Amino acid sequence: MTTRTYCVYNQTRECFLSLSVTPADTTFSRLKGLIGRLRLKVDEGLWIVPSCGVHTLGVLFPLDLIYLNESHQVIHLIEHFPRFRIAPLRTQASSVLELPTHTIYSSQTQTGDQLLICAVEEIASRFNKGNAGQPKGQTQGFDGELAYRISTQETDLHHANGKQ
Repeated sequence: MTTRTYCVYNQTRECFLSLSVTPADTTFSRLKGLIGRLRLKVDEGLWIVPSCGVHTLGVLFPLDLIYLNESHQVIHLIEHFPRFRIAPLRTQASSVLELPTHTIYSSQTQTGDQLLICAVEEIASRFNKGNAGQPKGQTQGFDGELAYRISTQETDLHHANGKQ
């Protein structure tokens, strides 16, 4: 069984936050979270759905936290949230992204930003189409290396699902 992963694109700032976010959308996966992981790679993350708050009890490294409403708009940010803590609850939140530290800073993500969270195939097709349906500013924050990584992930997903 392959693990689903999603890309997170900040439409407001025209940049990617992550190319490999794994959803934690079952009771067990939300409970486990990042416990047992030694670190997150730069483009990895965990998307806790549903959630209005998280904890880092048992997590061995600090995180950037992005709280989102139902339409994936940023409603609260916490940079460099320490390990072994309980994050504040935000009742308006429907999900929380747990990302490597410095993700918020390097992407300049702010409260009110609109995020696009979708499968690798969908984001790749949005960037490969003509101008219609693409996130604005397709060249800003989207260089050749990212295009290569997305197309590689898309190919890997097709092979894992038995598609050619």
